[in-house]
Amino acid sequence: MFNYTIQEESKLEFYKIGEADLPNGERLFVEIDGRPIVVFNIAGKYYAIGDVCSHDDGPLGDGLLEDKNIVCPRHGAEFDVRNGKAVQMPAVVDIPAYPVKIVDGKILLGIPRE
Repeated sequence: MFNYTIQEESKLEFYKIGEADLPNGERLFVEIDGRPIVVFNIAGKYYAIGDVCSHDDGPLGDGLLEDKNIVCPRHGAEFDVRNGKAVQMPAVVDIPAYPVKIVDGKILLGIPRE
């Protein structure tokens, strides 16, 4: 999987997905171009990852958030929401991480251009 947060902005298309009023510790589920994505507000900073566990393709976003890691509700795999890195077995493959920016009070999510 790819960490799109480090990609040049010119190679991304930003989608407006909502107001930047997501409470701290909460998440927002969206789907863009067939990609299930979950967006988190952690202490006022927004992060977005693919909502699919690389271990068994199950939904990830409903898992427990521990600091900056999301724990898969199925088998306990953990991923860093800042970069999609797999940090706990049974997952060994990273998941996509997407850039998020706030512009004029709106959440914008960056998706790679095809």
